[in-house]
Amino acid sequence: MRISTVTMFEQSVSSMNRQQSDFLDVSQQIASGRRVVNPSDDPQAASRAVGVGQAKAVTEQYGDSRVSARNALSQGESVLNSVSDAVTSAKTLLVQASSDTLSDADRESVASELRGVYETLVGQANATDGNGRYLFGGYEDGSPPFVENGDGHMEYVGSTDVRRQRIDASRVMEVSDSGQEIFRSVPSGAGYVAEADAGNDGSLTFKGPQTLDADADDYGKRFEISFAEDGGTLSYSVSADGAPVAGMQDVAYQAGDSLRFGGLSMELKGEPADGDSLTVGPAESMDPDLFQTLEKAIGVLENPAETSREKAARGNTLNTAMRELDHSLDNVLTVRASMGARLNELDVVDAVSDNRMLNYEQTLSDLVDLDYAEAISEYSLRQIGMQASQKTFADLKGMSLFQYL
Repeated sequence: MRISTVTMFEQSVSSMNRQQSDFLDVSQQIASGRRVVNPSDDPQAASRAVGVGQAKAVTEQYGDSRVSARNALSQGESVLNSVSDAVTSAKTLLVQASSDTLSDADRESVASELRGVYETLVGQANATDGNGRYLFGGYEDGSPPFVENGDGHMEYVGSTDVRRQRIDASRVMEVSDSGQEIFRSVPSGAGYVAEADAGNDGSLTFKGPQTLDADADDYGKRFEISFAEDGGTLSYSVSADGAPVAGMQDVAYQAGDSLRFGGLSMELKGEPADGDSLTVGPAESMDPDLFQTLEKAIGVLENPAETSREKAARGNTLNTAMRELDHSLDNVLTVRASMGARLNELDVVDAVSDNRMLNYEQTLSDLVDLDYAEAISEYSLRQIGMQASQKTFADLKGMSLFQYL
């Protein structure tokens, strides 16, 4: 069989090109550190690597989202820490102002300090996150959530809906809290608050209410204690949500009486006038408002009390304010604890995400990364093959009849 010179040269060049291509492929793998440099190197591994890479990118994006959520919650928690300190300071000032040893000038001085606390709380309620967004405005975070209305009272104009952020594939977290929830709310189970009617003419004062039996029939209802005078005899009647309470109608009143109704207990002192009344209701139904509580306390401390009626009104207002401040402080601490719990959850999700990222990295490495020991061995083998191909071609090209002509 005769083999033409052209065929011999074509086969030799083809073999050298193939050996050189394989050698260059291995060289490229070693240079890049990847086994799969092009999808054609291992289509199945390349396809799986694309999917893992996409999942890794999504996980990294959730990580960035958690950083943003952590910053927002940390700022809010820091502000609430200051708010709790301010409320505690206000409660201390009210206890001081309740002392009978203070003069009107002393109470006016306390009112001045209390107003400073009030202004501090307003500033904290309108705190921003450093980017111009208000922390406690909900979705309405482009303007101050608390503004002064025409009556000089602070009013919440923000949104009750709070911002939420997806921190993981299956978790959407609230990253803010509304000012309505923080400054105009009380925790569940806050108990009862008593408030004297602003139009009372007598010197009636009260202590309590205290909860005796939360399982009582009327517990949870709103009560009203009204006083009436008939023939020089004072009596009181108690109603629950507008309905008379059995056994508590037209009861003769004596200073120091301890009233028990609806699972509650109250102690009454002083001399009420005909038509005076007290309202006793669950804290959440008494329009809780931290700023309004402080406004009322400041108002009675700034105005001297000379008559027994004015002194009783001042005492009742301060007693109610202190109880409401206790509820407000509990509420602030509850919200702050919720923020702390969410911060802890972010740490847990971060730990889970870190483990997931390690798994992704390992999977990608198994799919596309290079085994250097194997690659160097392959490199040497391809180099020998290419050299052998070149030597063979050099020998074959000498097998020509033209050398003998």
